[in-house]
Amino acid sequence: MSYANAAPTGTGSEAEYLEIQLTEARDPEKLRAVLDESLPAGLDVIESVEAGTSGLADRLQASVWEIRLDRVDPADAERAVAAFLEADTVEVERRTKNGLRTFDARAAVARLETLPARADRPGDGCCAILRLVVRHLTPAVRPDDVLSGLRATADLAPPVPAAVTRLAQGLLDEESGTVTDPLAPDREAAQAAPSTAAKLTAAMAPEGSA
Repeated sequence: MSYANAAPTGTGSEAEYLEIQLTEARDPEKLRAVLDESLPAGLDVIESVEAGTSGLADRLQASVWEIRLDRVDPADAERAVAAFLEADTVEVERRTKNGLRTFDARAAVARLETLPARADRPGDGCCAILRLVVRHLTPAVRPDDVLSGLRATADLAPPVPAAVTRLAQGLLDEESGTVTDPLAPDREAAQAAPSTAAKLTAAMAPEGSA
């Protein structure tokens, strides 16, 4: 069993993937159902497909993240996003097991925008919502690194912790800044030439925040 590009601790996710090598061929849907039944409530296996192509990890080129900033004025968030996108580089610091490391958060961001606030938390006051597409580079740039970049470029400092959720990950279309389904090549291969291979790829999507 191999997990690919797991979400950072403390974030929610609707798009986690794993590969499972089996000793014999199994029906993908039956495998999905068995795995789903064995997991706690809130962790749902939504799809399982036979791996007709190789390199799932190589197809996870970028992630789509949503960041909810409670008690942040959307206008302030828009100004911070504009300043971040206008910068050629945005250096941020993160403490790693090897000590404090400085790297460019701007290079990893393929797309960053503000969204209209949703009325899903009545009484919480103002709220800004960011949607961003982050390339999977080395070193990895996480949503909290982008928030550090917004603080560095525009002094945007949310008064409460951000709520972060990964919405998707997969192949990146650089021209449009969109992320496409990484399992599509496996579905196409299965339709073109059904295989008896015993390797399956399961897509796991936890509901809510971790």
